[in-house]
Amino acid sequence: MKRRNALATMAGMAALPAMSDRLSSGTVLRGADVHIAGYPTVMAVQWLGAELERLTAGRLRLLHYPAGQLGREADTLTLVRHGALALTRVTIAALNNAFPDTALLSLPYVFDDVAHLRRALDGAPGRQLLTHLSSRGQIALCFYDAGYRGIYNTRHAIAAPDDLRGLKLRVPASDVFLAIMRSFGVNATPLAFGEVYSALQTGLIDGAENNWMSFVSSRQFEVAHHWSSSAHSMVPDVLLLSATIDTQLRPGDRELIRDLAQRSVVVMRAAWDQALAAARQKALDSGVVETVIDREAFTRAVEPLLAQVGRGELAPLYATIRDLA
Repeated sequence: MKRRNALATMAGMAALPAMSDRLSSGTVLRGADVHIAGYPTVMAVQWLGAELERLTAGRLRLLHYPAGQLGREADTLTLVRHGALALTRVTIAALNNAFPDTALLSLPYVFDDVAHLRRALDGAPGRQLLTHLSSRGQIALCFYDAGYRGIYNTRHAIAAPDDLRGLKLRVPASDVFLAIMRSFGVNATPLAFGEVYSALQTGLIDGAENNWMSFVSSRQFEVAHHWSSSAHSMVPDVLLLSATIDTQLRPGDRELIRDLAQRSVVVMRAAWDQALAAARQKALDSGVVETVIDREAFTRAVEPLLAQVGRGELAPLYATIRDLA
C-alpha cells in the first residue's frame, strides 16, 4: 500500500519535475512537509527558500508544499530519492530502520533536556549522523530538534507504565518506537501521522505519543484529553536534499543550500521556542489535563533497551552524547 501511494504521488509529480520547471524568475525547486503552514519546520524551510531566491537574484526558487499535500513522510522520502522532489523534512524515526545509527536519537532518556539535545546535534554526534544519513539517494542537510515527546490518550491519566498496559497507542513506523512502547506495556500500532486524528476519533486507537506542537497543530488535542509529560524521547527531525538534484546544481549553489540549511536551524529553534508554550497553553485551556509522571518508573521500564545500547555498536556514540549532558 505504501509503495502504491508513493508511486501515485510520483505520478502526480511527474507533471511538475523538481529541477526542469522554468518560470520567468528561474529554476523552481520543490519541498514538502506533513506539518501545516506556520509550523516551525515549515517556517524554517520557507525562510531557506526566501534567502535562496534573494541570494541568487531569483535564479533559484523554492516552492514548498506543507500540510501533507505531496503525501506522507514515506512518500516524500521516495520522491526525494528519485529526484522528483528537492527537499523534505521528516522525523528521524522514519529513518531508523534504514539507518540503524539514527536509532540512538529515538531511544528513551538519551538526552537530559532540550539544551543537551541541541549540543549533541550541533556537535560531533550530529555531524557524524548527518554523514551516516547522506546515502541512498539523499543528503542530510541539518537537524531540526522537536522538543520532548509525551503520551496522550482518550481514556485516563497516565502517571506510570502500569497505567498504559492494554492501551492501543499509535507510534511511528520504527522498530525503536515499537520497542519503547512495548517496554511500557503498550499495544503499539504503527500508523501514518495524518491518520491519527480520525483513528482517535473513531476509537481505532486509544492514544499516541508526540510533542506538544504536533499534538496541537494536528488538532488531536480535541479528542485526546489526557496528556502525560513522559519526555520518553526527544527524537529530532532532519532536512533532506535529493542527491539527484544536488548533482544538477552548480557547485556554488550546492554550498549555498548547505549553508542556508544550517542557518535555518536558528530560525526553526526561535520559532519553536516561541510557539511551544502557546501550544501547551492552548491544549490546557481546551480541557486537556496534564499529568506529571513517575520518571523513575518509566526509566526503569526501558533499562533493558539502554543496556543493549551500552554493549552494542552504538556504545561509542552513546557515550559521546552522554558526555555532553
